[in-house]
Amino acid sequence: MNRTGAFLQDLGKALMMPISVIAAAGIFLGLAAALQNPAIVGEHIIHAQAMQTVIGFIRKVSGALFVNLPLLFCIATAIGLAKDEKPTAALAAVIGFITFHVGVNYSLTIQGLTPETTSATALISSGMTQSAAVMYSAEFTHVLGIFSYQMSVLGGVLSGLITVLLHNRFYTIKLPTAIAYFGGRRFVPIITVMVLPLAGVTTSLIWPVIASGIISLGQFIGESGPFGTFIYAFTERILIPTGLHHILNETVRFTPVGGMLHINGESITGALSIFNYALAHPGEISDTITRHATRFLAQGKIPVMMFGLPGAALAIYRCARPEHKQRVKALMLAGALASFTTGITEPLEFSFIFVSPVLFIFHAIMTGLSFACSQLLHIMIGNIQGGFIDFMVFGVLGGKATQWWFSLLLGCIWAPAYYFTFKWIILRSNVKTPGRETDSETPAVVSAHHQEDTLSEQIITGLGGRENIHAVDCCFTLLRVKVHQTEKVSESLLRKTGASGFIRATEHDIQVIYGPQVESVATAVKQHLLTQPTH
Repeated sequence: MNRTGAFLQDLGKALMMPISVIAAAGIFLGLAAALQNPAIVGEHIIHAQAMQTVIGFIRKVSGALFVNLPLLFCIATAIGLAKDEKPTAALAAVIGFITFHVGVNYSLTIQGLTPETTSATALISSGMTQSAAVMYSAEFTHVLGIFSYQMSVLGGVLSGLITVLLHNRFYTIKLPTAIAYFGGRRFVPIITVMVLPLAGVTTSLIWPVIASGIISLGQFIGESGPFGTFIYAFTERILIPTGLHHILNETVRFTPVGGMLHINGESITGALSIFNYALAHPGEISDTITRHATRFLAQGKIPVMMFGLPGAALAIYRCARPEHKQRVKALMLAGALASFTTGITEPLEFSFIFVSPVLFIFHAIMTGLSFACSQLLHIMIGNIQGGFIDFMVFGVLGGKATQWWFSLLLGCIWAPAYYFTFKWIILRSNVKTPGRETDSETPAVVSAHHQEDTLSEQIITGLGGRENIHAVDCCFTLLRVKVHQTEKVSESLLRKTGASGFIRATEHDIQVIYGPQVESVATAVKQHLLTQPTH
């Protein structure tokens, strides 16, 4: 179980690599859509040739990213899971992705499945009904010009996983002297070319069963209405401490579990894919279909991220001891601003989810209710973060069709609900939220004059010393570290470096919460490990 947990942790982290790019591309698409809405910018902008040329360029660039998402996820999976020689893993992933789909294509050709025989016209002429023909035809697509099954991101992740398994097994291989040149990292692309086409052939034989199962799950969630949306959002919050919520999110965003659309002979799978297609092709998808997709996206997060959690932050500050209020004020203010503006919530969530299961369950339930209520009110706000940026770009600038004002209405309920509930539970149960710890537990505030290398050394010491550290990485707010022995890690020392929380995810995986500045922290620690080697 520990090895499985560690693998899923690493996979979840790897899947986050392309998401920041996709989120940014989505914002650009949202702005482009707003600039093409006459109710927002007026008719004179709509007919301005220069403006429309710029908008067309934005759509082309963003569209290219979304079309090639499977390849991006393949590369990210390989880089994220490679033990070493990550550039080699990335190159092998591209090779693996291409040859994997060549294998699928060859298998389909042998079965008589080609673009011509699977077209809706050909299927209808063979006796299929029009709806059945359209749906079956949409199961196929062209990937980098290769006719293949429509596997979306799952195909990219699968080919990336197989590639990185080969990479980790063979990148240090030694071959006989006569062919020694092809050993080591040079062998990885070679073995990839040999194995991935066969993996593609095998996958093509079982993919129809897998696809059928995924579609059935998506239909079940869709038929469950707001209850299914509640279960998704509740589960996603519950998984936050494990890091596995990333996998759930990507499943809903990019597979038929989040919805499936057949349009113009093309299959669009996943809630985020459908929403972005609607942005890139205004008028081609009805608002009803788009709303069905956005129920899994930013709209359900807005009442929680912009209102609920800032209310919880205020409650935590008000409940802190007088001598600690100044420190807690800075911590809560930073966390509340991150949550409000960008939807990054870990700095606030990790200040209470481990000290009070009751607060954590309340937060998860309120998140589920937020998603369900947003669906019932027919809100239509997409993208992934759920902060003020998404609210403005995809809500307010999206026009009346988004019904963004209902998000504000929900926020006016969520803010006091979080504030009074948190305050009551913290005081009644004496929850040790920040500022309520005993003096021996109180973390020291990192002074402003700390030099970066000194702070890095303290973090390394808190992690058990450089000999105990196997790998260092980060996500949006977490410093993710693989250690040899977790018992050598000191939570108290790490808190004195400014960490606001600490998770022992698995036997060898440690996560330290530093907030949005974690990228600079991780870079400094990695640089310190490189420049100050073990003696």
